[in-house]
Amino acid sequence: MTSRLTPTLLAQVDQAKRDFAKAFSVLSNTRTLTATNTFQAYVRVPDTDLVLALHAPSPWAEDTTIGAVVASYSGEVVLDETADNGSPLSGRKAGGNGQRYAAVFQQCSQVNIVSHVHTPYLGGWASAHRVLPIRYAASQRVTLARELPLYVDRRQPEQHFIVERIQENPHTPAILEANGGATFWGHSILQVAKLILLIEEGAYFQGLAEPLGGSKEFGPGVLEQQWKMTGLWAEGQKLLEAAA
Repeated sequence: MTSRLTPTLLAQVDQAKRDFAKAFSVLSNTRTLTATNTFQAYVRVPDTDLVLALHAPSPWAEDTTIGAVVASYSGEVVLDETADNGSPLSGRKAGGNGQRYAAVFQQCSQVNIVSHVHTPYLGGWASAHRVLPIRYAASQRVTLARELPLYVDRRQPEQHFIVERIQENPHTPAILEANGGATFWGHSILQVAKLILLIEEGAYFQGLAEPLGGSKEFGPGVLEQQWKMTGLWAEGQKLLEAAA
């Protein structure tokens, strides 16, 4: 197993830990995360069947060092830096980190990272079993998706539900996990963390609007304005024309 720990892989692990630590710091300091610090990243290791997994430390942890797990899609553990401090992992076994989103990495080549996170207002929408329409301009600016789907039936593995949603709409960047948190995906740890921050902020404002009659659809010209700011307008215009 140690023969798979190439210099290239070890360099990716080091960079991922730095990026994850920065993302965790920002999401914590902005109170985007809930008190349990549920924030995880599963990163594709290029040209392999390996996943690099990182988990934020528990608020009860004495050692808050961020360790990495590298495991294969089949569950072979190549590296486990969490073994000594007993940090809790999703599914508890280190090998499960490679298996958890294997189908996404295998079937969706555009996805390099999957991140599971618990945030207050996305958690509220998820607990209400409501799809989140994107009606906050700053959130819409960075995605062509118009809503986040809701994952309710856990008899279907989450990774297969994600694959289906991406196949239906390749612009979908996340799902809400009913009665839980949310799962995002994208190109890099920091890109996804920035998306989490903006989408959670939108869910917050839309939640505030609920007693006032609910958030409304964008006015004329808003989508063009926002998508032009981030270079998404050409593709967004095609989507609007197709939907008309």
